[in-house]
Amino acid sequence: MKKLVQGVLNFQKNVYPENKSLFKELADGQSPEVLFITCSDSRIDPNLVTGSAPGDLFICRNAGNIVPPHAHQTGGMTASIEYAVAVLGVRHIIICGHADCGAVKGALDMSKLEGLPHVTEWLGHCRSAMDIVRERNGIAANAPIDACHLNECISENVLQQVQHIRTHPAVAAKVATGKVFVHGWVYDIKSGKIQASDEYCTKFLPFNERYQNVIETL
Repeated sequence: MKKLVQGVLNFQKNVYPENKSLFKELADGQSPEVLFITCSDSRIDPNLVTGSAPGDLFICRNAGNIVPPHAHQTGGMTASIEYAVAVLGVRHIIICGHADCGAVKGALDMSKLEGLPHVTEWLGHCRSAMDIVRERNGIAANAPIDACHLNECISENVLQQVQHIRTHPAVAAKVATGKVFVHGWVYDIKSGKIQASDEYCTKFLPFNERYQNVIETL
């Protein structure tokens, strides 16, 4: 707690005064360009990784960077996605997974989650990713997945969550008309590198290759 208190005091004394005009502008509203969905893992800092400032990202976090498919049942993710797209008018949606993801580790063998009923139910949204990895590697249905396939599962989970978010009506409408673009990222904590999905969100490419056209304009 001491570290946090020191941080707040430093913010009030140094950071805020240096960015006073920005915070004054943000006090009257927000207009982020990006909805950034990532894991709750404490090692992930979206603003640090992307070099973004307050007001740039509308951030949603949960265990496993999961997006439940659209259903007639309101949840925090569903409401946040709808608000970001329909009200804030974000242009890009990034679903960012990461290396060594504890949620995906749990999804490798759901039998080990006894006593965690809510975690078990939540990770059910990773099932399609796990089943794809099983099918691809000849692993029996519902059998535990060996940890050697963890990185493959993390990547596949991001691609499947991309498919899930496209079932949300507000997103589907904007994607169909070219007003919103969906991206899948996987961040490697140790190296700092990011793999980005291709424009069809079916496979991953090196970050510089995927965004070469953007980089050339910098």
